[in-house]
Amino acid sequence: MTQLTATYQILNFNDTFALGHYARVMDAQDRRSGEIVALKVMRPEHLAPGDEPRWEFRAFANEAELLLKLATIPHIVQFVDCGYLADPSEAPDDGEVVSFGRDVIQFARSMFEFHERGWRPYLALENLARVNNLFYTMRPDRPNTRFRLPTEEGLSLALQFAEVLRMAHRQGIVYMDHKLEHVYWDGAHLRIIDLNSSRQLEGSASENSQFMRLDIHNLCVGILYPIFTGLSPQKGALRPQPGSIQDVESRYREITQLDFGVEPSLSITLQELLQAGAAMQITSADELIERLQEVGVLFGWDFPSRYTRPVNREARTHMKTGLAAVRRGEDALREARDHFREAAIQEGITEDLEAELRRLVKALNDVLQSRVVP
Repeated sequence: MTQLTATYQILNFNDTFALGHYARVMDAQDRRSGEIVALKVMRPEHLAPGDEPRWEFRAFANEAELLLKLATIPHIVQFVDCGYLADPSEAPDDGEVVSFGRDVIQFARSMFEFHERGWRPYLALENLARVNNLFYTMRPDRPNTRFRLPTEEGLSLALQFAEVLRMAHRQGIVYMDHKLEHVYWDGAHLRIIDLNSSRQLEGSASENSQFMRLDIHNLCVGILYPIFTGLSPQKGALRPQPGSIQDVESRYREITQLDFGVEPSLSITLQELLQAGAAMQITSADELIERLQEVGVLFGWDFPSRYTRPVNREARTHMKTGLAAVRRGEDALREARDHFREAAIQEGITEDLEAELRRLVKALNDVLQSRVVP
């Protein structure tokens, strides 16, 4: 047996902006590699010694298996390690740990043994920057404030996510748990986390078609509608979405009509696409990609089988350059704020200098809270 402290140094919780149902996630340093990982540990309240492992316990092996199967998709968070730990506290910092690395088969086979001992499963995953989490960056904690992605970025994100679904569906896997908390976006590259509610389907392609259509529905309703409007599909401000298996299956079931009144400038063709997805009229990821490409050509995108006007192509080039400049500007402001903050905590500086540095930190925080993108 190995002590947890010899395997991982636990740092801070990194999930406080959107707590999950079945796990807590902490920043941790893997002492074997030196890398900072996201350590996902089952909440202690889901332990039920003496009974069969609950869904929340089993979900860890399910997620690890699916992460391995989808490891070649660059948009899926990278899987580092899996195992069980003895410390029963929500934020473990002591006790024994058994690490299986990426040996998911042995991890799953050991489930009942460690469940009987009252140990909890964990996954170590690639650590993604909080500032890129879409739920976090869209500032749902600020009342009377609404952010959305520029259409250029939203289309890029949608096409990347649709490609993820196409590749997953070919393996009989549906993602299902579509919500902003699971999406990371830096302006160009999509990353997706949390496959604990995803499924490996067993039937034929025709038997699975309804699940795949529902997966597309959930994407259009739960992610694409919010990123293009800044609103929840439940007709209100963005808020964390519940995450039990029952919640995942029923979250958007009744939403078949979307309201675009708050964002009348949104492309009508794009509105029609999202509405078709909400109405379960898009039957496959291939069809979704084709319809996204139809929207894309209106905004200057080039595709092998589609034509866009040269003037639109040139305008899009300028728009992309402008959006990249905005994001670089935000990064520079964030870097400047961190320098001011570091200077303000130096021991021995005068009160006058500290007061000025803290004023600058607050001023930049105010600017960053009102960011242009998203």
